[in-house]
Amino acid sequence: MLQEHVSCSSCPIRHRAVCAKCDTDELERLNAIKFYKTYAAGETIAYQGDELDVVASVVSGVATLERGIEDGRMQMVGLLLPSDFIGRPGRTILNYDVTAVSDVTLCSFHRQPFEQLLIEIPHLQERLLQMAFDELDAAREWMLLLGRKTAREKIASMLISVVKRTHLPEGQSLGTATRLELPLSREAMGNFLGLTIETVSRQFTALRKDGVIELEGKRVVIIPDMDLLLAESGDDDDGGLLA
Repeated sequence: MLQEHVSCSSCPIRHRAVCAKCDTDELERLNAIKFYKTYAAGETIAYQGDELDVVASVVSGVATLERGIEDGRMQMVGLLLPSDFIGRPGRTILNYDVTAVSDVTLCSFHRQPFEQLLIEIPHLQERLLQMAFDELDAAREWMLLLGRKTAREKIASMLISVVKRTHLPEGQSLGTATRLELPLSREAMGNFLGLTIETVSRQFTALRKDGVIELEGKRVVIIPDMDLLLAESGDDDDGGLLA
């Protein structure tokens, strides 16, 4: 569904999206070619193998990236949160299914005009490259999480990752007592982390009993002390989270 055009200056992801480094004139050029599209929770945004003629930034909502294997099983391989980018300039075929977990709004660009702006606007090119490197770092962290971390560390790491990617403008300190609405069900979290739904539920209960988190229903998590949660994640570096 197409949505009303929104000015870049009032965009909620302006500080960390692909346009984050653009000046006023450059934003106007992007503004002239963009369009918004919305998807309902559960709706497929794109299928693996599709030929895409658009690229897009997630403005609001959460989507999953899933990859199918030969026997028909699907594996979740990533989350798309606000400011994440869908599509690759110079590549027309999508390697994953993209599915809306919640209602999702995309800021979309037709591929050819966007690729032309990449050539003409260095700030756009620089930011997209930076985002690609960030995505590579996240993939390496995910490999560590799946391969070496305990179930408790996996849950703590996932919570920290969602906080970092949804609550922090660049350079802003998080502070204490964070309230986080989880984008995934317990079952989806288990799929993402390589855990059973029973294990996910047990770990949330254990973290709550130990005072690391507080729970409001099944989706809302309150984090009273980020240092304590970080210690439970098995990571030595907070990646600037608590700066």
